[in-house]
Amino acid sequence: MNISYNWLKQYIDVDLPAAELGKILTSIGLEVGSVEEVQTIKGGLERIVIGEVLECMAHENSDHLHVT
Repeated sequence: MNISYNWLKQYIDVDLPAAELGKILTSIGLEVGSVEEVQTIKGGLERIVIGEVLECMAHENSDHLHVT
């Protein structure tokens, strides 16, 4: 069974790193097989570029294209 560290923190008031909490849980009989980081978005938000369109004009050679 996989349990989220953040979900577990809702029920246990703890400020320990996930790996250390895993060791403690294993020592009291709740075996933790592994601790791994899971990213909601693969690669996180690395290499994301955000821009703002300041101007949008009709393309001079097209009736349906625009240039921004």
